[in-house]
Amino acid sequence: MKIFLVEDDDWFAKTTKYHLELNPDYEVFVFKTGKSVLKELYQNPNVILIDYNLPDYKGDVLLKEILEKNSTVACVAVSAQEDIEVAISLLKEGAFDYIVKNENTKDRLWLTMNRIAERNELKEEIITLQQEVKEKYDFGKIIKGNSKAIQGVFKMIEKSTLSNITVSVTGETGTGKELVAKAIHFNSNRNKKPFVAVNVAAIPENLIESELFGHEKGAFTGAEKQRIGKFEEANNGTIFLDEIGEMDLNMQSKLLRVLQERELIRLGGSKTIKIDIRIIIATHKNLLEEVQKGNFREDLYYRLYGLPIVLPPLRERENDILLLAKFFSDEFCKENGMKKKTISAKAQEKLLSYSFPGNIRELKAGIELSTLMCDGDEIKHTDINFVRGKSIEGILKEEMTLKEYEISIINFYLQKYNDNVLEVAKKLNIGKSTIYRLLKDD
Repeated sequence: MKIFLVEDDDWFAKTTKYHLELNPDYEVFVFKTGKSVLKELYQNPNVILIDYNLPDYKGDVLLKEILEKNSTVACVAVSAQEDIEVAISLLKEGAFDYIVKNENTKDRLWLTMNRIAERNELKEEIITLQQEVKEKYDFGKIIKGNSKAIQGVFKMIEKSTLSNITVSVTGETGTGKELVAKAIHFNSNRNKKPFVAVNVAAIPENLIESELFGHEKGAFTGAEKQRIGKFEEANNGTIFLDEIGEMDLNMQSKLLRVLQERELIRLGGSKTIKIDIRIIIATHKNLLEEVQKGNFREDLYYRLYGLPIVLPPLRERENDILLLAKFFSDEFCKENGMKKKTISAKAQEKLLSYSFPGNIRELKAGIELSTLMCDGDEIKHTDINFVRGKSIEGILKEEMTLKEYEISIINFYLQKYNDNVLEVAKKLNIGKSTIYRLLKDD
């Protein structure tokens, strides 16, 4: 730590400098006047020890001027007088500590320096963590892709960070909706405040109000103590409501009121709690269709619509599939201390011909398994095994026999309709026995 000692008593200054510099991590610079130390504040000291009675400054005045110029420096007042009122006044003005010159001064200084060092380390850790979080959710780095489809998403994310507008993220399962929500939050002016994610579909109907808005002790059987809800947890930050389309109509009405009034009342309580919160929602459903079916309130729909971000399915992201596959493989090798793998040309073709109904989530799981199972430094096409089949676009690029085309088409429809053979038979206008026979021959 760089320590400035402002002291006109040469003996006290010399002995204090000597004692502090017994710690090799401390570097002490001595100043005899307040004016001289103010000129050197550009050096950004970590600590300033201020003698309360200097020739040109009173300690409280110097403290105020220092903190006006550098609010982060830890200032410690040192005085020959043990004056409680002065000490309290200085602490209120922003002094880190008040030390009296006596036989215990050395020990007090060591203790105070240790506390300041711990505080500085904690501050540095917080800054580092905040930077890591920001880098982690830098959407230009973590959301990989060069396709036109994903570049359009980047533009929408960037626009969303410029204001507190509600954002609605839609897309198929596995396209990365929560990752987009985090990218928006951690690149917005709320990035130092909480980000709280709630999967609406995972909460039972009878518990969702308590989960979102909290409850008071005794509000219902089993409510043994007060609990704040997710909205209060996210106050001044962002709440991400995933699968909002699964919320029942009764709860939708309560949510609408909270969004309109920007206040809530805990279940079983009467106190109104003000909230300042940003809303990001996500769903794989078409909410407008849900409104038309009577499953979703129209007024809530328009309240939540905000800025829409539509995430493209992986099959529409051109060669992003190969970019992502390499990224997931490299990350898996890094995390597990393995040598990086390449992906063979045939394996790349196999990846590009697959439809990825599970999107990025499915690709990641499949590539990690392939990376682990492959022998040598190259992932071969035989190492890649997804559940089933190729996309129609992929099928038509290859030269196959009519029977092979038939099998590929049946596999595609079985995948699309969750192995419902009867449904596939109806869609293709063929008998179930034909499906079974072709698959058996395959």
